[in-house]
Amino acid sequence: MKGDINMEYKITTHSEFDTIEIAQNFESEKFPNMIICLDGDLGSGKTVFAKGIANGLGIKEPVTSPTFTVIKEYLEGEMPMYHMDVYRLDGNTEGVGIEEYFDKGGIVLIEWAASIKSILPEERLDIKFKVLDENKRLLIITPHGQKYEELCEAVL
Repeated sequence: MKGDINMEYKITTHSEFDTIEIAQNFESEKFPNMIICLDGDLGSGKTVFAKGIANGLGIKEPVTSPTFTVIKEYLEGEMPMYHMDVYRLDGNTEGVGIEEYFDKGGIVLIEWAASIKSILPEERLDIKFKVLDENKRLLIITPHGQKYEELCEAVL
């Protein structure tokens, strides 16, 4: 395994619209089994980003954080979207079946992904959301693996 020297991209968004636009840019370069891990405080933009991906896919259903269901499937878009919120699992993923979604051919979005790091695929995209003020967010985007590095180069 090569050294864990990951490139990192930093983007400041100034509104929810900016966050949605960035998500739509990623969606435009989508590929099957794309894994996007979202981390950041409550209200930092993780679900807004998921909405942007859903919009790009043509999903009409409203996207909300699946806090109580853990996994929400959106199947009516150009590609399935699997939206997960693993906050309540507290790191215990046993019996939830999260790993099964990693090769179902869709886009997997995982909110609070850092809490389940041990089961995440090595190749994935990590996005950390930091609140700068009421509207501004800093997105720290870290690709893991060549196809995610290429994705970032295409989008950012």
